[in-house]
Amino acid sequence: MSRLAKKPLILPEKTTMTVVDGLVTVKGPLGELSRAFPAIISVTVTPEGVLFAPTAVTREAKAMLGTVASHVRNMVAGVNQLYEKKLILEGVGYKADAKGTDLHLALGFSHPVVVPIPAGLTVKTEKGLITMTGINKEVVGAFASKVRSLKEPEPYKGKGFHYSDEIVRRKQGKKSA
Repeated sequence: MSRLAKKPLILPEKTTMTVVDGLVTVKGPLGELSRAFPAIISVTVTPEGVLFAPTAVTREAKAMLGTVASHVRNMVAGVNQLYEKKLILEGVGYKADAKGTDLHLALGFSHPVVVPIPAGLTVKTEKGLITMTGINKEVVGAFASKVRSLKEPEPYKGKGFHYSDEIVRRKQGKKSA
């Protein structure tokens, strides 16, 4: 059994949770998130907190118990505090600009790259820094990963996107004899 699922999840103030037929809805000061979970895990809201329990003793139920508990904890945390990812863009001539619902990138290709920004996500660009914030942890992480995959950091000069807390391993260049 998952260690996360053994402990009840205590809801912060100004946060409410409802569970209807496997659909968990969390409302908080920053917004509302909903997600459907499989019927093999029961999520119940009690006065002492949110409890997770398998409805059947199967291998799949044991595997999903921790997953469901983690997703619900991320939803509760997201409606109370924004998730944030920062990407740093390094390279001469590389530019990023958020215009409306699109992220316009100049990455050294023969064409500009335009990436649509998902709903519920806020993207701010400064010189060489892209900051993505939102209440849904999965959307923030997936969008940051998608943007990073457009120009991953290369090992010789470090050009491309890398996370603000990521360390790019650098290789030594050619040695002249």
